[in-house]
Amino acid sequence: MHTLRTVAALALSLVAVALQAQEITARVNINHQKISGTDVAVFDNLRQAVEQFINERQWTQLQFARHERINATFNITVNKYDQSEHRFECTLTVQATRPVFGSSYTTPTFATSDESFNFSYQEYDKMEFRPDVIDNDLTALVAYYCYLIIGIDLDTFAPLGGTEPLEVCRTITQTCQSLVLSAKGWKAFDDMKNRYAVINDYLDSGMESMRQLMYKYHREGLDIMAENAERGRAAVTEALMLLRQAHQDKPLSLLPQLFTEFKRDEIVNIYRGKANAKEKDTLYDLLSSINASMNTSWREIQQ
Repeated sequence: MHTLRTVAALALSLVAVALQAQEITARVNINHQKISGTDVAVFDNLRQAVEQFINERQWTQLQFARHERINATFNITVNKYDQSEHRFECTLTVQATRPVFGSSYTTPTFATSDESFNFSYQEYDKMEFRPDVIDNDLTALVAYYCYLIIGIDLDTFAPLGGTEPLEVCRTITQTCQSLVLSAKGWKAFDDMKNRYAVINDYLDSGMESMRQLMYKYHREGLDIMAENAERGRAAVTEALMLLRQAHQDKPLSLLPQLFTEFKRDEIVNIYRGKANAKEKDTLYDLLSSINASMNTSWREIQQ
């Protein structure tokens, strides 16, 4: 059974030498179908190097037992590859999940697509990383998502529990802005869904309701549903009110919309055929105001 990663449990686990240190169990996939005339060994080596970098590194001072590790997938699609410059232009789709207490269900805690996952990599390059000394775009990119995933996961177990790794994530972003790195997505105004925007908005004091939402939705909502479905669903409803608050506090932030994208099916399944008509109508209006492009799905809540 998955144990809760509360702050107290994490602190106690520091003295347990039998526990594994690593926080993430990641599966990395490389899709290189767009690239022809290149020895596929370079892509196999890249996949292996990134997977080992994520899974074998201790990202924080916290201790995670093997069964507590965060499951994540990193799907990298290679759009262009310059063999002479060892230069990759890729799209990354990343997702992280966590188990729901008392059930066999796993819930997504974060998912996004990064269309500027661009970097240099030569076969057998050693992947090393220090947050305060960044001179490699690939390790910076991967480290950014690892710290983000860990921080958000910890937020789902304790209110604002992931602040420390999230601050490291923001430091990476700030450092990369001052470097001449070829990867895009680090600048404040590249677009509203880039790496800078995601971590900056998530740590914005005016968006604290977004982080409180992550705790209430998962720990007080989903984790309770196996024991008491009505009470768990009521907490999820309260959490979604915080989603609306976050949207109102910072209308230009895409974080509330991003949340609805990777939680869409789950939210629909929580309410469809279960909540009363008034609650369903309220939720439809709320979700439609945040992400109207998914109104077809939100209407399923009203069934």
